[in-house]
Amino acid sequence: MMEFVRYSSGIEAPDPNFDSALHTVLEDLRQQVTASPKFDGGVAVRNAHAKGYGLARGEVEILADIPPEYAQGIYLKPGRHEAMVRFSNGQPHINSDRLLGSVCGIGLKIFGIEGRKLLDDEPDSRTFDYAMINYPIFFANTVEHYIFVLKIGAQASAPPPPTELPQERRARIARFLHDFITGMGTLEPENWAWEELAALAQFAQIPFVNLLLSTYHTMGAVRHGDHVAKLRIAPDKEFADRVVRRALDVNAAQQVFRPALVAELKERPYEFDIQVQLCTNLYEMPIEDVTVRWPESLSPFVTVAKLRLPQQDIGGDDNLERMDATSMSPWRVTEDHRPLGNIMRARKEVYRLSSTLRHQLNHQTRKEPEDLAEVFG
Repeated sequence: MMEFVRYSSGIEAPDPNFDSALHTVLEDLRQQVTASPKFDGGVAVRNAHAKGYGLARGEVEILADIPPEYAQGIYLKPGRHEAMVRFSNGQPHINSDRLLGSVCGIGLKIFGIEGRKLLDDEPDSRTFDYAMINYPIFFANTVEHYIFVLKIGAQASAPPPPTELPQERRARIARFLHDFITGMGTLEPENWAWEELAALAQFAQIPFVNLLLSTYHTMGAVRHGDHVAKLRIAPDKEFADRVVRRALDVNAAQQVFRPALVAELKERPYEFDIQVQLCTNLYEMPIEDVTVRWPESLSPFVTVAKLRLPQQDIGGDDNLERMDATSMSPWRVTEDHRPLGNIMRARKEVYRLSSTLRHQLNHQTRKEPEDLAEVFG
């Protein structure tokens, strides 16, 4: 019988530089979001996941007869909840899908979840969010290194000049690698970001496929009631096998993700499994090192709920407008599902500031909806 790590308030490692580093990240974020209307069609966009591919209605069914170690927090009581899913690209700007790449994510919002939420400015919200990526790890273990990732990423995301020579391309890549590993020359050799670079290289292997065929991960650890866990949302095989538009050719058109997603949901419903992986030991399944993949041989994923997307048309411009008005945060959760670790702690204020600033600049009301009808009319 497996033994699982018990959650305690002292399970996270303290970081004396966290507050100052987070302040730097937030200032950079403020400048980025404020400047974004100049580059993204006059509209302020998110500092990450700027380009959305669609907002889908859904339902989450929390299953009965879940093993007690997994039936924790909101998964303790079986039942059905309205939900919605925002599909997006992970980049902080808007461009063609080929240039943005294949790192994509989902924001899942579940309605009707009682209990105090961990966002200080909306503790009474009855929504519960997950913000997930289509890869199980992340490429920065600390907020200190994330500072450099943001700066280097902003530089690297600019398209190269059309007249770039091969030697110029090699020099540009060499500068990127040097800056990434050394923290733009500020890190001592013993702290160079080799693990982060290895993780980043893995992101380049993510295939261009229909967004319904990807598996989405929390990347970082979260509290799971009495235990510690990572979660993923994986395609239900029966529904995945029915997807017609599977591999996507990014050289065939400027936009490939949204048309394929819209077409599939217009023709048929879809289902994902919401799954939990519990931590069995903190050495091989660390909390602070989000570049480490937790081995499934030590602890398998167990399905605790179903995410169902009914057949629907999300192809209109009104869908994009509703999608851009939404707000997702990995900290819009109850205490039983508290995000854990350095990077996950940083995401609390990063997501909050990105959302509030974006809504202000776009003259949008920032308010959590009560149900699907409030979102879709």
